[in-house]
Amino acid sequence: MEAPVITIFVRHSADCKYQGDEFCKRCNCRKHLRWTQNGRQYRRKAGCRSWAVAEEKKRELEDQVTGRTPVLPTDEPKLIDEAIQLFKTDKENQKVTDGVLQKYARELERLKSFAQAKGVFTVGGLTRALLIEYQAMWEERYPSSNTQQMVQARLKNFLRFCFDSKWLERVPRLSPIKADEVPTLPLTSREYQKLLEAIPKTFSELVHIPKSDKISEHTRASVVKNRAGRIRALIQLMRHSGLAIRDAVTLGRDALIQEKAKGFYRVVTARQKTGTHVSVPIPNAVAEQLFVVLNGNPKYFFWTGSGEERTAVSHFQDDLRQLFKAAGIQSEGYMVSHRLRDTFAVDLLETSR
Repeated sequence: MEAPVITIFVRHSADCKYQGDEFCKRCNCRKHLRWTQNGRQYRRKAGCRSWAVAEEKKRELEDQVTGRTPVLPTDEPKLIDEAIQLFKTDKENQKVTDGVLQKYARELERLKSFAQAKGVFTVGGLTRALLIEYQAMWEERYPSSNTQQMVQARLKNFLRFCFDSKWLERVPRLSPIKADEVPTLPLTSREYQKLLEAIPKTFSELVHIPKSDKISEHTRASVVKNRAGRIRALIQLMRHSGLAIRDAVTLGRDALIQEKAKGFYRVVTARQKTGTHVSVPIPNAVAEQLFVVLNGNPKYFFWTGSGEERTAVSHFQDDLRQLFKAAGIQSEGYMVSHRLRDTFAVDLLETSR
């Protein structure tokens, strides 16, 4: 079958200075394709703003309408920037959380900048030698070996995507990174008590709590509507629910469900990092402390809803590190909040024996 004549043309935006020239190659307006076959005219979007990319779309379309075996675009070098954009779109289709997407975007942008500085612009140039040189910079950028492990895992994920897309002949082998940080350990009963006792001294502002039918006098006396009260409620929540600090800080008030028939409260949510469903009962006293946490936003217990989530989480992490230090509790590494999760996990295992 004779190939129809496919024409690239431009539909200019209202403010484009090249309006009137539908074959202009210099503007950034959207490109389209048109052709006539069997006496009928067809039009379709090229799906791009680049004339060069539109030429590729034109060749692919010619192969389709004539039934020729197309030359796969995978036979051509793939720009690293284009590969990253497709990879991120694939992650969005997988419903990966915004936080994980941001990490992929940040780290792959660093990879692209490093590669381009070395004169490498296509995926095929991501050799083992180049990646070894790239990883040599991580010691300064990512002081934590645990973080280096996670960054490497995300890099491997991207490289595997490129291999599956046939832009790489093979996935370069990367040497494993040994995590040399001391793993977090659960708190002893005494350490946990010391942590709670250190709160009023570390965060000493006191504010009057209005009366509420839901709050017992005992709870009212021990919780304050201020920074100290929020820290105490957060610690209690993480200790008795096993939530990661990000999930706890951004926990919505609608995630605390009262099981009226059974006489207790349950936290029902999903982990932001993995999407894993969470449903765990918590003591009534902890729920009562959550009720008196006020932050100016009726939707969340701790987060004000303004600014980025990660900024709010970072502030609470700083508070916890300050509290651990004030309580005289030694914790290696950065993730002191994990000790609360470990305490919950160990307690769960012991009670299930």
